[in-house]
Amino acid sequence: MSSAGSAPSGATATGMRKNGKNWHVTKKAFRPTSGLTSYAKRQETRKQQDAIKEHEKELRDEKEAERQAHIQRIKDRRAAKEEKERYDKMAEKMHHKRVERLKRREKRNKLLNS
Repeated sequence: MSSAGSAPSGATATGMRKNGKNWHVTKKAFRPTSGLTSYAKRQETRKQQDAIKEHEKELRDEKEAERQAHIQRIKDRRAAKEEKERYDKMAEKMHHKRVERLKRREKRNKLLNS
């Protein structure tokens, strides 16, 4: 005849705690060497972490390069717009053929200086 308070055969019954604090989790024995891993395993994990960091760095560099290219495109577009406005302003005062001549001359100077 089994009583209702008996534990199943797989689990061990601890009964009431001596100090009566049943809501606390029962502590296990202190095993200082249980969390240690072998040197080879540590090296393997370190190698994996380094590979992940390298991949993340490549992705960050790629994203930064795209960002810089975008910024450069914006700067180039603004410079071209300013130059066009400048030539339009010059065309109001001068003859259009003279403006074209100045454009060609400035382009040659730009190519020589850069």
